[in-house]
Amino acid sequence: MKFKNHLIATLGLGILITGCNPQKNPDHSENLQNQDGSVLPFPRIASESQTGQTLAESKLAPWPKNKHLADDAPNVLIVLIDDVGFGISETFGGEVATPTLTKLAEEGIMYNQFHTTSICSPTRASLLTGRNHTRVSSGTIAERAVNFDGYTGIIPKTSATMAEVLKSYGYNTAALGKWHNSPANQTTAMGPKDFWPNGYGFEYFYGFLAGETSQYEPRLFENYNAVEPP
Repeated sequence: MKFKNHLIATLGLGILITGCNPQKNPDHSENLQNQDGSVLPFPRIASESQTGQTLAESKLAPWPKNKHLADDAPNVLIVLIDDVGFGISETFGGEVATPTLTKLAEEGIMYNQFHTTSICSPTRASLLTGRNHTRVSSGTIAERAVNFDGYTGIIPKTSATMAEVLKSYGYNTAALGKWHNSPANQTTAMGPKDFWPNGYGFEYFYGFLAGETSQYEPRLFENYNAVEPP
C-alpha cells in the first residue's frame, strides 16, 4: 500500500493509520493571521468574496488554500503491542525473531529507552499525548476508572492527541485495533461517545473498545457503529 500524509499507529493489538488525502482546514470563527502552527487548529483565512445587492453584483472568489504540509511529508505509523517487554524482540537484543521490525529499525533511528507505565491504557494515553499518564487522567486501565484526579480514565480535551495535531496540519487519521482508553461504563451503544477514538482526532476507527475481545467472535466497532460477529 502507498500512503501519502498518513498517521498510522497500532495502539496495542491494533493499528492507527492516517488516510490518503490531506483534508480541508477546520473551520474557525476568527480570521486570525497567525499561520505558524503556534495555535491549532489553524485559523481560517478570510474570504475574498464580495456580496452585493444582487448575484450579478456579487463576486465569488475561490476559497484560499492553506497548505501546512511539505510535499515530502512522511506518513506516520505507530505500533503499540501490549504486554511485551522492551527487550523481547531480537531488534533490541531479545530472543524473539522479528525480522521485519529489525529491517524497519535499521532504516531509521532506534532509541534504547522507553518508559512504560506497566499497564496498557496509561501507556497508550501517554504515547498519544506525550504527557505523563496521570496528567491525562489515565492512572490505571479503563475498567478501573474512578472519580479521583488523574484516574478518571478520560483524557482531557485540553491535552491534544497526536492525531488531533497532525489532522490540523492536513493529515488524515485512523485508529485500528485495540482502544481501551474510554471508561468502561461509556463503551456501550448508549454512550456517551465523546471519548471514543473519533472524539480524539481519529477520523476513522475500526477495532474494539475494551481491553480484550474474542479472536473468533470479536466485539468490534466501526466508528460509532457495532459490527456484529458473522
